[in-house]
Amino acid sequence: MVCRIADLRHKEVINKSNGCRLGFADDVEIDTCTSQVKCIIVYGRPKYFGFFGRGEDIIIPWSEIELIGEDTILVCSDIKSQQKKPRQQKVFS
Repeated sequence: MVCRIADLRHKEVINKSNGCRLGFADDVEIDTCTSQVKCIIVYGRPKYFGFFGRGEDIIIPWSEIELIGEDTILVCSDIKSQQKKPRQQKVFS
């Protein structure tokens, strides 16, 4: 299968170890000296519709990519899922 960098943007990145959806491959880092792809970058999730920036980007080294399929990219990584922090209930007295 031949894949262009522009085609990677439409593929969803999934962590193979825990099944977590990390997002879509948004960018690629290339070493210009060796002409090799170093990693793919998944941009952080927007906070409040993007008004308050976004979360941290997820950088996945090329060595951790297991499979690039038609719709998904499977990675085997120790990246933890970005879970929302539980809200603390405030008790008014």
